[in-house]
Amino acid sequence: MKTDEIIEDISILIAEDETQLREYLNEYLSIFFKKVYVAKCGHEGYLQYLEKKPDIIISDINMPNLNGLEMIKRIRQRDEETEIIIISAHSEEEKLLQAIELKLVTYLIKPINSLKLKELLFRLVEKVRSSKKRIYLSNNIFWDKSSYTLWNSEKQISLKEKEIMLFKLLCSKSNHAFTAEAIFYHIYKDSDKEFSEYAVTSFIKRLRAKLPENLIQNEYGIGYKIVLN
Repeated sequence: MKTDEIIEDISILIAEDETQLREYLNEYLSIFFKKVYVAKCGHEGYLQYLEKKPDIIISDINMPNLNGLEMIKRIRQRDEETEIIIISAHSEEEKLLQAIELKLVTYLIKPINSLKLKELLFRLVEKVRSSKKRIYLSNNIFWDKSSYTLWNSEKQISLKEKEIMLFKLLCSKSNHAFTAEAIFYHIYKDSDKEFSEYAVTSFIKRLRAKLPENLIQNEYGIGYKIVLN
């Protein structure tokens, strides 16, 4: 996974009553994620969850108004998909045992190790993306296998019927180059046209004009492919 592009499609909620830690986590995670939300207590965290529907939640175990465990119990009554990480102190082992039943990803002991948190979150990004039936062509560009649509973050890239057929083919085999002939007979399979390499190159050229640079790559002497992220 590339780390030099900000992640726009996965959102994170931080529920932490400790001001210094909350502000640090917000600032640190905003380096990697575009959508980072914060809450100062469990009640505010639950309201943020209802409004924002975050993909990942990082929550302290002890918070005013509604503690972390109670907040997560309420969330789990609504869904079991949101990935949740608990933050706790060493002295809260009993509460951590209670938290196991709430289907958490893991727990982190204070003080938080930034590198460990980053690695954990990046693994969760891959997990969330996979569960959404998306094939990522870069950090923010993805092919939706269920609807056969191409997206750049939250904006759909408009594709014509034959362009959709090409993306279905290119995404069917990871990092595999398809010959011009294979592409031609795939997109013109219901036509009586004879094979024309020029027709394929012209088609690819028109399609590339709609897309980010180098999304469809030419493997010299073989054909065309998409290098999957």
